[in-house]
Amino acid sequence: MIRSMTGFGKGIATIDGATLTVEIKTVNHRFCDISIKSPRLFSACEAELRRSLSERLKRGKVDLLVLLEYNSGGAALPVLNLPLAQAYFQAFSELRTTFNLPGEISLELLSGQRDVILMRENALPEEDLCRCLFVALERAIEAVETMRSHEGEATQRDIEGRIATLDAHLHAISARAAVVPKEWQGRLNERLARLGPDFAYDPLRVAQEIALFADRCDISEELSRFRSHLEQVRLLLAEPEPVGRQLDFLVQELNRETNTMGSKSNDAELTRHVVQIKSELEKVREQIQNVE
Repeated sequence: MIRSMTGFGKGIATIDGATLTVEIKTVNHRFCDISIKSPRLFSACEAELRRSLSERLKRGKVDLLVLLEYNSGGAALPVLNLPLAQAYFQAFSELRTTFNLPGEISLELLSGQRDVILMRENALPEEDLCRCLFVALERAIEAVETMRSHEGEATQRDIEGRIATLDAHLHAISARAAVVPKEWQGRLNERLARLGPDFAYDPLRVAQEIALFADRCDISEELSRFRSHLEQVRLLLAEPEPVGRQLDFLVQELNRETNTMGSKSNDAELTRHVVQIKSELEKVREQIQNVE
């Protein structure tokens, strides 16, 4: 069963008065392209986020948005960023020593530096927040997969309907191609007969021309390959794994065979069926562009 690359999912998880919301939006793309927007405190989780997404969403442009909200109503608490404060203190000490500057490194100076003191509501441990994040992520991925599966089912029904239409045209072409050389032979004989009994021609030469015409317009090989490609498409539609790229390749091959049949066509009815096949294949190709 194929899946679409278009989907949206939202997952929410709470922990000690904090709410984590994860939103995932996916659209079609040749590869798996993941973009993540999240608060800075989740930077350490980004690699794991990407791994989780790429394991479940094989193709598509994936946009992940993480929102963190505190809903306990409590006041924000100051949190000391001790490593950063130590780095600032060391830098100021080196400046004072190197340039022989007077003055002390005061508390006011250190605390005034950016991000030395952070305001965090409730100051929840990052490990707990990360665990909560992945709970919300799992719920969002499940929602995306559900939507992509539903979209894929609709796409598959449409493709299967068009394959049935292609089969019907293929059957008509096969039946028509078998009688085209005979009709051409009949028209040639009628033209020769209208020239009268006094017109002399070599029957062997006429037979050679008929044989050459039949060979030029023979599309039996193209019909056989077209049927084979269609059968492969049917088999891929039943595969549980992503098959978008394989389907895209097969549609290219189907178009190639159709073009060859059109170039060999010396009959208006055959040409009409070829044009209709190309139209159906274009619609199938457009659908496959969004298949995972």
